[in-house]
Amino acid sequence: MRTRKESISSEVTIAEATTNSMSKPGLTIIVPCFNEEPVLPYLRDRLHSARQFLGKRYEVYLLLADDGSTDNTWQMMLQLFGNAPNCNLFRQPRNLGVAATILAGIRRAKTEIVCSIDCDCSYDPHELGNLVPMLTAGVDLVTGSPYHPLGKVIDVPRWRLNLSKTASSLYRQVLRRKLYTYTSCFRVYRRSAIINLDLRRNGFLGVAELIGKLDLQGSAIVECPTTLAARARGASKMRIPRVLIGHLFLLGQLCAISGYRSLFHHQTTELEPGAGEKRGVTTDWAQ
Repeated sequence: MRTRKESISSEVTIAEATTNSMSKPGLTIIVPCFNEEPVLPYLRDRLHSARQFLGKRYEVYLLLADDGSTDNTWQMMLQLFGNAPNCNLFRQPRNLGVAATILAGIRRAKTEIVCSIDCDCSYDPHELGNLVPMLTAGVDLVTGSPYHPLGKVIDVPRWRLNLSKTASSLYRQVLRRKLYTYTSCFRVYRRSAIINLDLRRNGFLGVAELIGKLDLQGSAIVECPTTLAARARGASKMRIPRVLIGHLFLLGQLCAISGYRSLFHHQTTELEPGAGEKRGVTTDWAQ
C-alpha cells in the first residue's frame, strides 16, 4: 500500500487555505525555493516561530514552491513540511524564476492578503507583522525597504548592496511612486490587484517589473523599513551581469511607457472641451 507521501506528485495539499469570516483574517506566505536543500531546516524553524507570532492576529497559511530544483529540495520539503498544518507545496515543471514562482503562488493562494519572503530568511519573517497592517484600503502592495532611512543592512556583500541601491535610485527617477527600495522580494500583496498582471520577466528582474507595472497602472504602493541580513546558508542564485543589463533594459521600457502615457494624457487634456478656457486659451469649438 502506498503511503501518502509516495502518492504525491507535483502538488501537496494539506489544508484548504480558506478564511473564516467570523475569525481572524487569512494570510498566505509564499516561499519560492530553488536548490535550497541545506537552507530548508533553518527555514522550517524560522517559519514555525513566525507562524506562532503572526497567528495571534492572522490565520496563517504557507505555500512553498520548488522552482525546478536539481538537488533534493523537493524531497526535503516533503520531509519537513509535508505534514505541517495549513501548508501547501507545489512544484514548478522547470526552473521558471523567482518572480514567476511568486506570481504562481499568488494565483494559487486563497486569501486576499499574500506575502512573499526569501527562502534564506535574509529578511526576518517576523517583520511581516509590521508590513501587513500597512496593506490598508486602497493599497495594493507593501514592500520591505532596507534602504529606507529607518531600515538596516547587516553584512550584505557590497556588490549586492551597490547593485540594488543603484537600481532602486534609477527606478525612483522613472516611476511615479518614489520609494527607497524596488528590488526586495519581501512584500505583502493584495491578491486581487496582482493575479492578472502580465510579467515578461520571470527571474529577479520580474520582481522589479511587478512593482513597475503596478506603479504605471496607478496602484498605491508603500514601503516599510526592514532589516536585510546576509544569507546565512546556501548561495545566491543571482547572475550579476545578466541582472544588471536586464535592469537597464527594463528601465528603458518603463521610461518609454511612462513617457508615452504622459504625452497621451497631455494631448488628451489639450483636446478636452473647456480645457483651453481654464488656461485663458480659446479653442476652436469654444469660439
